Amino acid sequence: MTERGQRMLKRTVRRSPQLSAESIAKDLQTSCGLQISTTTVRRELHGMGFHGRTGVSKPYITKCNAKHRM
Repeated sequence: MTERGQRMLKRTVRRSPQLSAESIAKDLQTSCGLQISTTTVRRELHGMGFHGRTGVSKPYITKCNAKHRM
């Protein structure tokens, strides 16, 4: 993948981070004319430091809440 393609991929992901690799590949194909597979999209995003992880809820537990939970 060229450097220009990587910049476009990064911009697409930052604009809407909840897209899947398939929809990103289709978006790049329609807007930029790049023929790119979903596997290449995943590999390039991983190489750029984008990973498919979600944040974990960490509730604040007070002494009172801990007592109620037991």
